Amino acid sequence: MKTRFLIILLIAFMVPTLSEAQCAMCRAVVESESDGKTAEAINNGIVYLMAVPYVLVAGLFYFIYRKMRG
Repeated sequence: MKTRFLIILLIAFMVPTLSEAQCAMCRAVVESESDGKTAEAINNGIVYLMAVPYVLVAGLFYFIYRKMRG
């Protein structure tokens, strides 16, 4: 099971075009802007959306850890 996961992860890193995909609307907006502020805003939004689940899961694990120790 671990080797299958590592192989899939390795393939995902070897093919970066698949992981950098954008929808057609977002791509059109980013390419039409010349100053790059829209692209930066879209990237920041993606980072915020990606960070929220990680913070929630980390908080859940911290809560479980505190319950188990005390």
